[in-house]
Amino acid sequence: MCVLFSKKSGEQGASPASLQPLPMRTFFHKIFKLVRLQARFAMSGAIATAVDYGVYLSLVHRVLSPVAANTVSYPAGVLVNFFLHRNFVFKLQRPTYQAFGLSMLVSAGGMGISSAIIYLLSKNYYLNENQYITKLISAGIVFFYNFFFKRYVFEKRVFEVD
Repeated sequence: MCVLFSKKSGEQGASPASLQPLPMRTFFHKIFKLVRLQARFAMSGAIATAVDYGVYLSLVHRVLSPVAANTVSYPAGVLVNFFLHRNFVFKLQRPTYQAFGLSMLVSAGGMGISSAIIYLLSKNYYLNENQYITKLISAGIVFFYNFFFKRYVFEKRVFEVD
């Protein structure tokens, strides 16, 4: 969360009376930094989603059912995403092995959410015949889940901005 108040100089406590509004310039600078971080996250997500999407569409209805195809394609995107997050998006604040393990747990949750959405949407005849739409809807919903949980995994924070 962007901190909208700061302590008055020389005061130790953070009681409501000791807080003063941040200058607007500082507030907008923090918002800009958060938006820039989300843009980098979205770009890395787009690359990983392209991998996931490509594998999924090459398998669905040709080789595997929609949910089975998702359980193969989703991990491919997850591995690409971990590499991009570690190197280009977040400032790693834990050992790589810990970040990888936690990232895989978050991704397993994302895969569960994604598979449930695909399963439910595939019951609709039109969406079952047009799996690119089904997968796109699923990816859009899981994007928001991933941003907040992955930020915690890599940076040990969710809403704060430097």
